[in-house]
Amino acid sequence: MTLLGFCHNSRGGDVMFQIVLPPNPKRMVRWSSLERGSYETAVPHLCFTITSKSGDLTYNQPYSKRQQTLHRLISFMNKEEKIGYRTIARRFNSWGIKTTRGKTWSSGSVHSVLKRKIQRDKRIGDRKKKHPTKLENFRIEYFYV
Repeated sequence: MTLLGFCHNSRGGDVMFQIVLPPNPKRMVRWSSLERGSYETAVPHLCFTITSKSGDLTYNQPYSKRQQTLHRLISFMNKEEKIGYRTIARRFNSWGIKTTRGKTWSSGSVHSVLKRKIQRDKRIGDRKKKHPTKLENFRIEYFYV
């Protein structure tokens, strides 16, 4: 028995395989050309889709000490001392602290530090999940030979 596979890469790390399995050799016949009187035979194939998902497709870049310190400082100032993003940005700029890319702070960049850390932690947590493999879209197709 021969397996014929088609591999498709989709977004989000999903990998889809379409596997065509030839069943028993019962054949259907159709005319290919009335003039020549030749026949084409149709071979039925079982076709389906397998979807497998993985979270291990990206590199896990660890936070630097500077990033960890900035995040802890911003979290402390925002949650414990109840200081807003704009005030935190002004204080960092007055203290001469630059962003990771070497720019001045704004309220958006302060908010971004907190938001990206939450997103990163969620993404790392999703890596450890086991995703089920899905079998779907079963059908029989006839390929004429």
